[in-house]
Amino acid sequence: MNLSKLYLVRQTFADRAIQDIPAEVQKELSGAGFGAGLAPGSSIAVGVGSRGISNIALIARAVVDYWKSQGMAPFIFPAMGSHGAATAAGQADVLAHYGITEASMGCPIRSSLDVVSLGSTADGIEAFLDRNAFESDGVMLVGRVKWHTDFQGGIESGLFKMMAIGLGKFAGAQRYHTYAYKLGLEHIIRSVGRQVLKSGKILGGLAILEDANHRTGQLTAVPVAGMEQREEELLKLVKSWMGKIPAPEVDILILDEIGKNISGAGMDTKVVNRGVQGQYNPWPDTPQIHRIFLRDLSDNTYGNGVGLGMADVIHQRILDQIDWTPTRINSLTASTPAAIRTPVYYNSDRECIERMVPTVGKLDPAAVTFCRAKNSLELRVVEMSANLLGEIEKNPALAIVDGPYDWSFDGAGNMSRLDVGKGL
Repeated sequence: MNLSKLYLVRQTFADRAIQDIPAEVQKELSGAGFGAGLAPGSSIAVGVGSRGISNIALIARAVVDYWKSQGMAPFIFPAMGSHGAATAAGQADVLAHYGITEASMGCPIRSSLDVVSLGSTADGIEAFLDRNAFESDGVMLVGRVKWHTDFQGGIESGLFKMMAIGLGKFAGAQRYHTYAYKLGLEHIIRSVGRQVLKSGKILGGLAILEDANHRTGQLTAVPVAGMEQREEELLKLVKSWMGKIPAPEVDILILDEIGKNISGAGMDTKVVNRGVQGQYNPWPDTPQIHRIFLRDLSDNTYGNGVGLGMADVIHQRILDQIDWTPTRINSLTASTPAAIRTPVYYNSDRECIERMVPTVGKLDPAAVTFCRAKNSLELRVVEMSANLLGEIEKNPALAIVDGPYDWSFDGAGNMSRLDVGKGL
């Protein structure tokens, strides 16, 4: 097939990386006064989630060290709903894969699915809290604030969502998503979060903001008083940092991998412009993507294939690697069965591409536009088809690293992984 040649392109984003993360954690927490009124030796439950947050082990260890320096007894617990196949061992294993173990953190890790009821919201929704956290003297949240993959609102993914979906464990996650189907997830996150705050168990949170380079760009201690408003402000800020596919419209987007470590939906819906219920291009301020081809699962998703259903075609290797137990549990708990539907699949990259080219409304294959990225999070180095050269040249944030060059397939019709290191 006569396809347009390719360019390797570097996309420059503002570098907001914090140079000394432990020092920044110490500074933020020292000025927040979260432990005021607690007696020495009090147990502090530090909630850590399941996302692939940059430097999460370093940040978590710095939080633990801070509480130790205050004479407290911290422990870490997984603030997760259905992740880790909704088992205590599985959720501890998720943390371990991110480098968060008792040995590396210097404190206990207590993983359990047991919860305590915190009463009901005005809508009659019963709120829950991890029992280990409830039995502590205070709970601190450590979570990333960012846009959510399922909806758009003033609060999306962050500390409030962690208080609801994460602290409520599997019991809470199932119930909240069921209500959210009719009431909307933002409403549930806000109302359940407020109910959790009423318990008096939450000391505060450390909000993590990442820049478009997937680096820790800001760490902010967020007190309980004003937490909702502060999270709204932080979400607006981090949305302004967001990386995007560097073309207003692309016929075929190729992603080398998807995974839960990359996005809760496997791939960031607000980068690839898809909805978890199967909607095409639902986000108005996002480039239009007509077809998506997925090549592989991330090693760090450990078989969870959530997100494959948003693609149009996938490589057979994805199906060969999926562990359907956590995949089904995660998707059905979130009330998003469309996100795990099996798309069209073939045994080679070449056939996947050739089968999609005729579906985008262009008779000449050379006119079909492509963009290829490692995943929806790593957007600094991408491949773009030569017929997008005009878009590349008019964007001052883009620089051509190599090309134009021909597509390269091995004897089995497969491509090598995108060499993002070559463009950095």
